[in-house]
Amino acid sequence: MEKIIAKKKFGQNFLKDETVLRKIIEAMPNNNNKIVEIGPGLGDLTKYLVDVKSVEAFEVDTDLCKLLQKKFEKEIATKQLHINCGDVLTTWKSELIDESYDLVANLPYYIATNIILKALADSKCKNILVMVQFEVAEKFCAHEGDKVFGSLSIITQSAGEAQLIVKVPPSSFEPQPKIDSAVFLIEKQSDRFDKDFEDMLRVAFTQPRKTLMKNLSAVYEKNILQEVFEKLSLAQTIRPHQVCTNDYHQLYKLTRSLDGTREARKC
Repeated sequence: MEKIIAKKKFGQNFLKDETVLRKIIEAMPNNNNKIVEIGPGLGDLTKYLVDVKSVEAFEVDTDLCKLLQKKFEKEIATKQLHINCGDVLTTWKSELIDESYDLVANLPYYIATNIILKALADSKCKNILVMVQFEVAEKFCAHEGDKVFGSLSIITQSAGEAQLIVKVPPSSFEPQPKIDSAVFLIEKQSDRFDKDFEDMLRVAFTQPRKTLMKNLSAVYEKNILQEVFEKLSLAQTIRPHQVCTNDYHQLYKLTRSLDGTREARKC
């Protein structure tokens, strides 16, 4: 079979470490959900996934699509595997497929965060088990008080619980990336998702070293913020990473409520 060379434009780093591959399979939630794999590459993870469940795969590289269709001819014939050739982000609307699924994948670095956020917002996606850059995994799994705790952490905690499964060195891949990777799991408990809330979080973490009050005052009136902070018993000197997810939701609701009240009075 013709040797496939990784393409930089697709962020291809093929996971070859059998120990890590098995750890991914062991970490999969025990349920009857279908598996969605994005970026199956050479099929090194796919070969394990199809032994466990039926898989819906999405691959953007046409050369790899041809390879996968040959390699998994039997699984495709028995409908254990279906391969979609093309850019998953162009076909992914609010729901990627029309049935409950778990996302299990070694994600290309350049689109990993975007894909995870879309999966968190997708009501059909129930669990997310993925490999990404280590520093990105840390952000999704961080807790209040951690230096890397930010908007990604809060969005994740708003939908479920995240845990780091295993840190993966560059030597586990071909070609080797320059940074460490990690596998992490998000077990979703709700589809809590609000774009306006996300927008508020971006403002809140605009300058992480500044106080939360300072960052939010770029959008909200200071007297409203002072009233909200007092209601939530938040110090005006508190920094964005020191505020818990629930308080961010309360802060969002109260600022919107007070904003609306003031707008109504003006009318």
